[in-house]
Amino acid sequence: MLAASMAACGSDGAGSASSGSSKEESKTESKSESSGSTGTSSSGSSEEKQTGDGTVYNIGICQLVQHEALDAATQGFKDALVEKLGKDNVKFDEQNASGDSATCATIMNQFVSSDVDLILANATASLQAAQAATSEIPILGTSITDYATALDIDDWTGVTGTNISGTCDLAPLKDQATMLNELFPDAKNVGILYCSAEANSKYQADTIRTYLEEYGYTCKDYTFADSNDIAAVTTSATSECDVLYVPTDNTSASNTEVINNVCLPAGIPIIAGEEGICSGCGVATLSISYYDIGYKAGEMAVQILQDGEDISKMPIESAPNVTKKYVPARCEELNITVPDDYEAIEG
Repeated sequence: MLAASMAACGSDGAGSASSGSSKEESKTESKSESSGSTGTSSSGSSEEKQTGDGTVYNIGICQLVQHEALDAATQGFKDALVEKLGKDNVKFDEQNASGDSATCATIMNQFVSSDVDLILANATASLQAAQAATSEIPILGTSITDYATALDIDDWTGVTGTNISGTCDLAPLKDQATMLNELFPDAKNVGILYCSAEANSKYQADTIRTYLEEYGYTCKDYTFADSNDIAAVTTSATSECDVLYVPTDNTSASNTEVINNVCLPAGIPIIAGEEGICSGCGVATLSISYYDIGYKAGEMAVQILQDGEDISKMPIESAPNVTKKYVPARCEELNITVPDDYEAIEG
């Protein structure tokens, strides 16, 4: 009887271990199946290099709106992951919120329900939606001007201390003010044009105003709530200002043609916070590469997913370089002479 009892105990123990293994295998299979059914996915040849254990990582990407700068950041992120992990080992569920914060929230909740391995939040509204959706899944931001402002963090130290890190798209605002003064030393009134719904745009406006006033300019904010107000607000700004400054602002970036159609006929030049806006309606910018900051975010993702780095301790990364750039045709039309150290934006 004792021998039979011991045999029964041994059978129970083996059965329990087998059951745990079965559950783990089932979870792995389920994860693999769900990764294949995500929205916009990336798959490739079996000849691509594999991760050490053959893991397939599912990445959710939420981009606030489609425009040149954010598109470049997303592409850089994806390129880094594919290059580092191989096409067979990473799948992307890529979603665009069409400029709507509520849609960002819906997308993020879908990513959480799908149990993605990591989220890329491209632009501030996407990052804020991701923060609200999960405190567990690693979140990398990109095209974020100021993380402390976006995430409402006091006593900023350079790291969030949470499941969030990423890359910053802010070119030095003091240097942008210097650029404006270099090109327009005789201007008196500077209008700062931006969307009031974008917290990071307000941060840039408040910061650069101090630098501009040190040069003796009189500054005034001209804000619009959404794209419906842009033409009217821009018209008001051109009637009262000698030059406009448009910070890195997603609503402006999506409506540069509207802004240009008001400012260019009025003869009012624009210094832009980034190259995409400058190309669409500006004369000059101190530019970063959005592809580069997206790529850097992709490298950070590899460190988290493959190397096991603690995202809560990862510092926010900035663009490695800034470049003075100008739009030759617009500068010529407005009779603006640009120093030799500026690089032309073609097209």
